[in-house]
Amino acid sequence: MIPIDIRPDRLAQEMLDYTRKLGQGMENLLNAEAIDTGVSPKQAVYSEDKLVLYRYDTAPEVTPAPVPLLIVYALVNRPYMTDIQENRSTIKGLLATGQDVYLIDWGYPDQADRSLTLDDYINGYIDRCVDHLRETLEVDKVNLLGICQGGAFSLMYTSMHPEKIANLVTMVTPVDFKTPDNLLSAWVQNIDIDLAVDTMGNVPGELLNWTFLSLKPFSLTGQKYVNMVDLLDDPNKVKNFLRMEKWIFDSPDQAGETFRQFIKDFYQNNGFINGGVMLGDSEVDLKRITCPVLNIFAMQDHLVPPGSSKALKYLVGSQDYTELAFPGGHIGIYVSGKAQKEVTPAIGKWLNERVEQKSP
Repeated sequence: MIPIDIRPDRLAQEMLDYTRKLGQGMENLLNAEAIDTGVSPKQAVYSEDKLVLYRYDTAPEVTPAPVPLLIVYALVNRPYMTDIQENRSTIKGLLATGQDVYLIDWGYPDQADRSLTLDDYINGYIDRCVDHLRETLEVDKVNLLGICQGGAFSLMYTSMHPEKIANLVTMVTPVDFKTPDNLLSAWVQNIDIDLAVDTMGNVPGELLNWTFLSLKPFSLTGQKYVNMVDLLDDPNKVKNFLRMEKWIFDSPDQAGETFRQFIKDFYQNNGFINGGVMLGDSEVDLKRITCPVLNIFAMQDHLVPPGSSKALKYLVGSQDYTELAFPGGHIGIYVSGKAQKEVTPAIGKWLNERVEQKSP
């Protein structure tokens, strides 16, 4: 057994350092400015109900790609995770590769939205955003980037409207919802979703947020606040920590009927694998996706295990299918320094190559 080295002088010094950091940290916390929700300049170009479609400003010296890139984020949490800080921004990385970037902000559903269905979101909101871009930019097709649940939405949309999508990118997107390592799916199998939605109407964001944090209770709750002490004496690190905290707890409620269908069709019935997902009068069939597909997953993802995403390869009808494995987690794929160097440049390169292939 290795003896524990706890000398009185060393212990006293550690206590002094800890107290100093706490004191400086309190000052930095009190002096912290308002925490922003995204750092890149953007303009609203379309709105409908709670939804706002934004276009991100490109640098004056950059000629935007001829095919716009529309980002579809999940309904859970807020899309500014993709633009969380200056040096850790998926949006800025995509802009740097010449992409003309648009993003759907779903807003905050209230009880007036409780009856919205998956069909309303996919064949309604997403389709009208796509048509707005096609009409205003005078293009036949757009590129689509779906993130997490937004990736599942993008898969459904592309299967329904293949003539409108040039290239499809999915990031940490669940496809097989019943892989053995999917803890979230295991939890939800025996929940009476009908009773929950009929009782609550919309599903509170706080309830879902608590569920996600409970998947890794030690590291996502207690441990991170213990570790926070080590960065409290750096004002920039404090602000970045607060940005992440703001995003984690900025959880919109979920439209009841959409939540009901998504949980039952996918988590309980594994709809992409087993079929039977209906949007309006039509069934979702991923074989109708024949455009190029780039599927990106995170190897340490605790929300969407890699196997869940990799199942896509065998379901789409595309002859141009590419996978990119990122050595990180569900959030790290957007905010880590490694992701800024590897993931967004790879997306831009992949999209630009396919634009060049189609040029005369």
